[in-house]
Amino acid sequence: MRLVAQRVLRAALSVDDVPVSEIGYGLVVYFGVGAGDTVAQAEKCMQKVADLRIFEDEAGKMNRSVKDVGGEVLLVSQFTLYGDAKKGNRPSFSGAERPERANELYEYALSFLRGLGVPAKQGVFGADMRIEQVNSGPVTIIYEI
Repeated sequence: MRLVAQRVLRAALSVDDVPVSEIGYGLVVYFGVGAGDTVAQAEKCMQKVADLRIFEDEAGKMNRSVKDVGGEVLLVSQFTLYGDAKKGNRPSFSGAERPERANELYEYALSFLRGLGVPAKQGVFGADMRIEQVNSGPVTIIYEI
């Protein structure tokens, strides 16, 4: 699994100009599922999202998690995180999981994250989504397991 987590002041996701999800202060997490990824990996990734200390404390140090600051997460499925452009200019997505299984793991990860007490919103799996976000910092963390 691959995650790209971005600290945001706010974010909004829409499909076909119809609003789907919106968050305030927190994280937009782009979630990629690789071929053969497991439920255990999804749990570890969501635990990392919940506990990742990239929010500033009163001393200005990145020492707080999204839970600590009462933030929200917008979890967005993104198979293109498995795009491989090493050969040629057109990326190959052969490392990405099949859509049906990827969606199962995405839905599981979302549920698991909510079970950790993190308010989490979602995108629409497989849809052409539009995401507007106001990054904070910017702070962007890439995590792979």
